[in-house]
Amino acid sequence: MIVLTVKTDQKIAEVGLFKSKKKLDYTRWEAYRELSVTIHKKIEEMLSPRKLSWDSIGGIIFYEGPGSFTGLRIGASVVNALASSLDIPTAQTSGADWIDEGLKKLSETPKSRMVTPKYGSLPHTTKPRK
Repeated sequence: MIVLTVKTDQKIAEVGLFKSKKKLDYTRWEAYRELSVTIHKKIEEMLSPRKLSWDSIGGIIFYEGPGSFTGLRIGASVVNALASSLDIPTAQTSGADWIDEGLKKLSETPKSRMVTPKYGSLPHTTKPRK
C-alpha cells in the first residue's frame, strides 16, 4: 500500500510517499503563504515519476500538530478531501516518530477517514475594528 504523509505545521511543509516502511520519496519546501497552492503540485511531483496516480494512495498520515493554525487547517483539509474522495483511511500523529507511529496506526485500525488538527493554543488573531 502506498501511504502519503503530510506535515504542514510550520513554514517548511513536508510530504512523503512510503510503501510499507520504505520511503519512496520525501520533500520539504518553504510553503509559508503558498501552501494551498503548492501542496497538490508537490504530491503530484512525487507520484508522476513513479507512474503512480492519485488512486494509488492507499492511506494518509497527518502530522496533527501543534503548530501553525492556518498550515494545520490547510493540511487537514487536503488530507480529509483526499481520504474522502479516494475512500482511504487516515491516521494522525505527532512527535519525532510521527511517520512510524502513523504507519502502525494505519495497519492496526484502517477505519478513520477524518483528521482534526491539534493547534496547541488558541489562534493569534487581530482584534476586530469597530
